[in-house]
Amino acid sequence: METDEEQPRLLPFQLQFDKPVASQIKIAEWNPEKDLLAMVTEDSKILLHRFNWQRLWTISPGRCITSLCWRPDGKALAVGLDDGIVSFHDVENGKLLRRLEPHTVAVVCLNWEEDRELNREDSSDCITFEDRTPRFFPVAPTPPRMPGVVSGDTGFIDDSEDSYQELSSSSYQRFNVLCSADKDGNICFSVFGIFPIGKINIHNFSVSTSLVDKQSTYQLMKASTYKVALSKDLCHLAVMCSGEFRENMVESRESQMPGHNMHGSHVLVLDTSIFMKRKNELHQLAQQASNIEELIEVIRASLSVMSKQWSDAMHTFQEKFGSLSTLIVDHALESSPQEEFLSLLCGTRTSPAVHQFLVNTLGEVGVKRISKVVCGAGKELQRIVIDHMQPAAEMIAFRMGELRGLSRWRARYGVIGLDETLISSATEKSGMILVQIELFMRVVSSVELQFSNFFSWLLKCIKLLMQEPSDQLMPYSGELVIIFLKFLYDQDPVKELLSEVGHDIEVDLAAVQRVKELVLFGGFSDCEFLQRTLAKEFQEMASSFKKAFQMPFITISRKIVCKGLLPLFPLPSSPASMPVRMSISYYEDDSLSVSSQQNCQHGLVDYVCFQMPNEPSSDISNHIGIVRGFMDNSSTLKKGCNTSLEAVLLSIPAGYNCVDLSLYKDTQVVLLLNKTETSSESSGEARMMVVQASELPFASISRSTSPNIWKMHQLKDSAVELQIENEKVRCIPHSVIAPLAVSASRGVACVFAARKRALVYILDEDEDDAPETE
Repeated sequence: METDEEQPRLLPFQLQFDKPVASQIKIAEWNPEKDLLAMVTEDSKILLHRFNWQRLWTISPGRCITSLCWRPDGKALAVGLDDGIVSFHDVENGKLLRRLEPHTVAVVCLNWEEDRELNREDSSDCITFEDRTPRFFPVAPTPPRMPGVVSGDTGFIDDSEDSYQELSSSSYQRFNVLCSADKDGNICFSVFGIFPIGKINIHNFSVSTSLVDKQSTYQLMKASTYKVALSKDLCHLAVMCSGEFRENMVESRESQMPGHNMHGSHVLVLDTSIFMKRKNELHQLAQQASNIEELIEVIRASLSVMSKQWSDAMHTFQEKFGSLSTLIVDHALESSPQEEFLSLLCGTRTSPAVHQFLVNTLGEVGVKRISKVVCGAGKELQRIVIDHMQPAAEMIAFRMGELRGLSRWRARYGVIGLDETLISSATEKSGMILVQIELFMRVVSSVELQFSNFFSWLLKCIKLLMQEPSDQLMPYSGELVIIFLKFLYDQDPVKELLSEVGHDIEVDLAAVQRVKELVLFGGFSDCEFLQRTLAKEFQEMASSFKKAFQMPFITISRKIVCKGLLPLFPLPSSPASMPVRMSISYYEDDSLSVSSQQNCQHGLVDYVCFQMPNEPSSDISNHIGIVRGFMDNSSTLKKGCNTSLEAVLLSIPAGYNCVDLSLYKDTQVVLLLNKTETSSESSGEARMMVVQASELPFASISRSTSPNIWKMHQLKDSAVELQIENEKVRCIPHSVIAPLAVSASRGVACVFAARKRALVYILDEDEDDAPETE
């Protein structure tokens, strides 16, 4: 790191903006594809700014935001909340695309990676699948809106009909996986961010050792997950955490020895190669399953809207016609409304109660209003079924047929848990829902027709009672009036079909016998589906889908195993002393030796950069540690076999302390340092430093699975002293605080000052690529 002192050193970046912020920023992430900066404030608002500091939108979830990350294509933003929810927002306007609940506690870290292998040598062996649904079906239906709800600016929650499609369809261009970690050590994996495909807990992993005198296992007992990073080839997951490992002795040569605990910072490597090995199968499964889940939500929303609309219509009907029973009782008539109406229909003398009800209480206007409400609701139910529910059910049946065919390819799809029996059961249920929808349409059509006929007859009766001509009225069927009064006046078959519990449909014996005959021919195995309501059948279908898709989730989760453990440095038991600044990334590094690169899959080398704790008792405090090559050769670590990896310690200059750090493109490390010696009158001073990691004197250190061998202590005597005057440094005339946000695509850094200001720098010297300044 020598420099020519005769020539002045040029700063590698220039200050572009110094902008105030209304509230202090606690999280910041640059868009990977565009000059957009997403920020989270202390009051849990999400702000999106362009590079020129133009604000595009602001949203607020109404709860604490704990993590943030962009989708690899930069078109969606994932937000982790303190209640375990992960929400997705559109980059254009911030509207809510979808919300998942993979956790029950705060989501502390999010990482979203996609398959970036465009020119693999074995690409000819890859099997790709086409989504054939658009060939046979129009655009997928969207959930119907609840009556009375007007689309508008709803802030954090946006029920736009295109929101789900915007999140799912564009994700199919490349296979990608979202990792989310909560504070209890649970890590969830979702393909495209919307289809859960696995879940693990880092406390359930144990690492075995086999030394000369003993065999033991180490298990993480208490830990806080700070950082997770999925490799760009999707084969490894690095988990950096601080916690306590407990040693459990298995056996020894002479006697059973008690285990002991080690508290410190560690890096766990998990084998996620199943994502790459079965990329095509997972892609196809996630594509079909996520669309099925979307269509299930369409049916669920349709049932909810139809239940609300029909319930409101029946409430209006009963509210008006309920007063007839009271009038009959008040006039001391021993009859029911149905009998009074039948008497009127047969041409006998009209009772005073019915005459008063029809002429004075109900009237012509009242009949027309109720007819409009009830018949309009019946037509609206039919429209929802035709436009939303039935197309969704047909597309579900088609996609389940596709999955059923794939499930029979056991050699490829059995490995990821696609069970033929469960898929066949779900396929059968998707056919049952189509039969139930057809039956429901017949009932609704019949009920709407009979209500319309009943109201036409009432209008004619009112005209006759009022001695007014009735030639303009619609004709009616007396037979249908009798059927309506006998079966529908005080019953509600539509509500019964939409009810989830408490109702069984009566089916004639001939239909039951026909169903049993179909079972004998092998058509399906469910003999009782005709006796269930539409809502109940939907529940059966949704439950069968959940069971079918749960099997791949369980299967993939079991295939994610702990591949290695890297102990970094010890920590006291006090939580306040745990490090919080770390960065993990993967590079295509050409600086390593040929033997090392032979172990690297697809030329990727992992870098782990972290801040050592500033402990008074520690002899390596105020240092930065960098380790590389741990994930790449972790496959050689078997049964206690020692291997080597490379690491280096950087000593922070005296009078400075590290505020934040970030790995940057081309194996560079950006450090944010505050000057510790400041006068009470000044606002402090800070430095932003860029260090070329590939040029550092990395040293090989031994590695084993034993957590009581602290690796970085081996390098304390050979730590590299960073020199402020010799490095690429930018002076900042006041103190700064985390976060430091760095964009690898444009060479842009955003530093947040303690006085609620954002400083934006261009790190590269290439003026052609630098954005224009104000």
